[in-house]
Amino acid sequence: MDGADGAVRGGWSRRRFVGAVAGAAAVVALPAPAPPASPRSGSAAGRAPTAAKAPDRTLTASPEPAEPPRTRPLVLGTYTSVEGGGKGIGFATYDTATGRITGTGTLPGVENPSFLAPHPDGRTLYAVNERDAGAVTAVRLSDRTVLGTRATGGSGPCHVSVHPGGRWLLSADYGSGSVAVHPIDASGALGERTDLVRHSSPPPGPGQQGPHAHQFVTGPDGGHLLAVDLGTDTVYTYRLQDRTGTLTETSRAHTRPGAGPRHLTFHPGGRYAYLANEVDDTVAVCAYDPGTGRLSIGAPQSTGTGPGTSYPAQFLVTSDGAYAFLANRGDNTLTRYAVEAGGARLRLLDTVPVGGDFPRQIALSPDGRLLFAANQRSGTVSVFHVNGADGGLRFAGEPFASPVAVCAVPL
Repeated sequence: MDGADGAVRGGWSRRRFVGAVAGAAAVVALPAPAPPASPRSGSAAGRAPTAAKAPDRTLTASPEPAEPPRTRPLVLGTYTSVEGGGKGIGFATYDTATGRITGTGTLPGVENPSFLAPHPDGRTLYAVNERDAGAVTAVRLSDRTVLGTRATGGSGPCHVSVHPGGRWLLSADYGSGSVAVHPIDASGALGERTDLVRHSSPPPGPGQQGPHAHQFVTGPDGGHLLAVDLGTDTVYTYRLQDRTGTLTETSRAHTRPGAGPRHLTFHPGGRYAYLANEVDDTVAVCAYDPGTGRLSIGAPQSTGTGPGTSYPAQFLVTSDGAYAFLANRGDNTLTRYAVEAGGARLRLLDTVPVGGDFPRQIALSPDGRLLFAANQRSGTVSVFHVNGADGGLRFAGEPFASPVAVCAVPL
């Protein structure tokens, strides 16, 4: 969660809303030779043979290949229930070369869409409704139509993801410390919840009043799901029954007491992951066993943020597995790490100012050339060019104003 605890509507307490403020080659082709002429009917005696028609040797050029689009969609999450917040899910485009963002409208009526995730087929977007009576909403992207909302069975959902197979939606409820599974039908709409698990043990860590599930994601093997719980200092591994959408717990991995794990990101090699610990401002390299889904959490490491108060938010890893980035709220920086030893080691390189206040969430564009940071308190989205050679970050221009920007997902 964010910064320090604060009371919100509905009677449950969390840090999430604290500090939310308003912000505004052509190809040449030869045709195939014509088939031989068929014999004429009747006797062929005394008749001169018919010469086969010479093939047409005219050169024809195929159409020029289409240029890749210069603009792509960007979706924006916010809080609708706070002063200066947004009105719903924000829509924009971004220039893939310059990184410039242009707003294209808002889908109103989706309450507190603080985290967003697209379906693998790109047709549907899913949003949490971060409220006391937690819910998740499906939106058809082609015409921005809400396909429906389903209850999570918990409170304060803060993370949602789609299983790679595209049949199940996974959500994490921070307020109740629970995780839920919903089926996804062929249209992208959600069915009734198939499972709900509340983290009842171990006991809460230092300073925590209960479990606080903060992330629910699929492991690289596809068969295991991992739930990161800040309140119990634990990462739970579940096996998903793909036919029924039910969960079976298989293992637990514990951080040191009071670490407050928030977000886990896997290395593309599938054997390692990186954990951001919100409460004690550390990170850890984790070993992962794809066969069992068991996670082993390594020793805490520095975020590079210095002596001030800062809360790590989210990790990203480049598609080639060479670099990792961490968003730091409070310090308002992005930490750059070199990933070494096949993913087994993080080496801190530097920190870069994010150009905004309280970077809550970060994301890479599909081609990996741009990095987007949603800055909650300044109500802005910062964009960086990513240097593929050294992982260096360079501002793409002035940040884009977006009310209480807590999520920015390039599609």
